[in-house]
This record gives sequence, C-alpha cells and structure tokens, in this order.
Amino acid sequence: MKNNLDRRVRKTRAQLRSGLAKLMQEKSVNEITVKELVEEVDINRSTFYLHYTDIRNMLEVIELELLEEIESLIQAHPIGLNENTFLFIKDIFFILDNNKDICTALIGPNGDTAFIYKIEDIISRNSIEALKPFFPTALDDLKYSYDFCLNGCFGLVKSWLLKNGSETPEHMAKLTYHMVMNSMQSFYNKSAL
Repeated sequence: MKNNLDRRVRKTRAQLRSGLAKLMQEKSVNEITVKELVEEVDINRSTFYLHYTDIRNMLEVIELELLEEIESLIQAHPIGLNENTFLFIKDIFFILDNNKDICTALIGPNGDTAFIYKIEDIISRNSIEALKPFFPTALDDLKYSYDFCLNGCFGLVKSWLLKNGSETPEHMAKLTYHMVMNSMQSFYNKSAL
C-alpha cells in the first residue's frame, strides 16, 4: 500500500510541477494562484494543500530538491581541473534535461533569479578553493576568470533551455567542458608568464 501511495504522491507532485512550469511561462510565480494551478492540472485544492501550503512554498520545495541534487553531484564529482569536472557538468545537464520544464521556467523571464544565485553560490563555494592550487600566482585574477567561465556556462544553459535545444545533455556537457577547460588553460598560461 505504501508503494502505491508513494507512486500517487510522486504523480501528483509531478502534475503540479508541470502545471506550475506551464503557468510560469505566462506570468510570475507571485501572480499564480492555487486555483489556477489546480485547474491547470485538473486536481482539487485539498489535494494541493496535502503537499504544499501555497505556491511560494511549492516553488521553494522544488528549488530545494534541485539544489540538493546539485550538492550531491559535487560530493560525487568534486570540481577541479580533472575528469570529475566533466562528470559533474554531464550530470548537471542530465538533471536539467530531466527537469527541463521547471528549469526552463525558473531561468525564464518569469523565473526566480534568487534560485540562479543559489546555484552559482553552491558551485562557487566548491570550485574556487579547488582551483586555487592550480593558480597560486594569480589568485587575485582567479575570481574574474572563474566568473567569466561560470557566467558563460549559465548563458549556454539558458540558451539551450529557452531555445528548447535538441542537443543531447552529453553533447552540451562536452561543449561546456571544452569551453571551460580552454578558458582555464588560457588563464593558466597567462598567469604562468
């Protein structure tokens, strides 16, 4: 019985998430009502309230789940100048692909910029320290080089999601990895002079 309940809960939450993503294509999360969402996904209000207190709470839960997945990836593939970085990037693209509707909504014009900053913060906290040993003579400029790479990665992700790119997550991960590594190699060569 518990397994059926878990399956039902997952199905309901997936429906609500999909409906929220669709509504966020049209308006900001602050303008979306529970009534609109439940009508969109054809469930009743009481079912919604079994899972969330309001739309803002629902968005917070969704974002927290995504952020936890990213934290988990960093633990599994510590970021540095090695193959772990590629594995991390690849897994990020698979998360994005598996959650394409809500991720597209979150980074779109009606999305939540605070969510993007939270992702940047998680990645930064785990990356800068890992990169410092590679650039001991250029620590002052490392932050700028890192910001350049990070913002480029976010621009690439945003372009892929918002243009509904048909490229596979694997293709996008390889492209991103090569761009980041080329940029870091260039920075390394400059700092070695």
